[in-house]
Amino acid sequence: MLAEQTPPSRERFIDLLRAVSIVAVVLGHWLATVVGYDEHGELFGRSALPDLPWAQPLTWVVQVMPVFFFVGGYANAVSLAAERRRGGNATEWLIKRGGRLIPPTTALVLVMGGGALAAGLFDADPARVRTVVWLASIPLWFLVVYLIVVALTPPMYALHRRYGLTVPLVLVGLVAAGDVARLLGHGLWGNGNFLFGWLAVHQMGFAWRDGLLPARPRVAVPLLLAGIGALLLLTLAGPYPISMIDVPGERLHNMSPPSLALLAVATTQFGVALLLRDRAERWLRRTRRWTAVVAVNSVIMTIFLWHISAAILLVAALHVAGVLPTPEAGSAAWLAWRTPLLLMFGVVLTLLVAIFGPIEVRGLRRPRRLLLPTPVGLARMASRRVLRLWLAMAGFAGVACALLSNSLWPSTAPTVSGMPAAVLIIYLVCAAVLRLLRSTPPAAEGEAGPTPRASPPSHLA
Repeated sequence: MLAEQTPPSRERFIDLLRAVSIVAVVLGHWLATVVGYDEHGELFGRSALPDLPWAQPLTWVVQVMPVFFFVGGYANAVSLAAERRRGGNATEWLIKRGGRLIPPTTALVLVMGGGALAAGLFDADPARVRTVVWLASIPLWFLVVYLIVVALTPPMYALHRRYGLTVPLVLVGLVAAGDVARLLGHGLWGNGNFLFGWLAVHQMGFAWRDGLLPARPRVAVPLLLAGIGALLLLTLAGPYPISMIDVPGERLHNMSPPSLALLAVATTQFGVALLLRDRAERWLRRTRRWTAVVAVNSVIMTIFLWHISAAILLVAALHVAGVLPTPEAGSAAWLAWRTPLLLMFGVVLTLLVAIFGPIEVRGLRRPRRLLLPTPVGLARMASRRVLRLWLAMAGFAGVACALLSNSLWPSTAPTVSGMPAAVLIIYLVCAAVLRLLRSTPPAAEGEAGPTPRASPPSHLA
């Protein structure tokens, strides 16, 4: 078992934080959703936060995406350093990281596209099909940002090694500038915060890993107090809304893109994590607890990517059966309905993870060779070190752009495959390029790659 193979030096608390952050996101989406029927009898879903002002301060606790990003910074720094110790380089590290992120995402994209095509055969309304696909693909907006952050890890880690905590401070300054632009009505200039904000949090993971911010009270307590103080100042005396999850109608959003207030929450959470680290490490030494954490982490992407789909499938089933309750948001009936709803969502998601989780688990292992022979010229090109870098960057960029384009495409615009055809094609081509790179070993220094007489290094699946 993976749990039994864990080296003593592994920072188990990082895996626990990753699991807790994603599970919290899933539960938050399920709990804060209102489902009902409009005046035409059409089914709809939306956030309950506009109807629950008393719940908005709770988002200071349940908005845990910053935790995922500084955990990602720690894990990416560890794996990049390990790759270099083995004689690898940033290109091979990036290709391997793609093996964890892209395959489970491709499974979701193919199922959404195939489901949309099947629905078209039964004369389903293309606009309605597009809406369902758009809703199921909501988790992919986060993946767009994370893919970019991962691709930028080698140069950002180099900056960290040279300038240390100056890098996140500069990024926080850029976020502040973006917030000022948004407050002045220039929202376009604030979109850079999607990158600057999450990069700043990611850099904190570097600092934790390298000991600049050790898990000691003398570091954790000032971070905690500074984060809480800044958060109170920005939200109570400043222009920032209370909710750390976007609420329609607010002048300024804290989440999309990240604001200074969200970075204050991130600082608070980071301080709490440092305070809990030693106690959590001792707690995780128990075999059963650590096995549970390992099990969740082995399918963590699958859980995140499919949790909206699980909700859609259950709501659709209850709607077809005519037993879908639609109490008013915030009412006693709505609150009472949360518990059975969570249980049913969990059952559906468990089934989806059982089906699609093995795809992610296989991504943790060494990539297998492809099943059909690859043309020698293509294999040779994929094995050349310089070309591998450009192909890897192009693959990551293409996947990220395709997923972003799908998210920005109107949610009711009719499409045959549930998403724009060009977007789907670009995604699949770029995912295939990354798969080819993972299954093709790099040529040794001074070699031009496999020769026509050599057995092909990879095969097409």
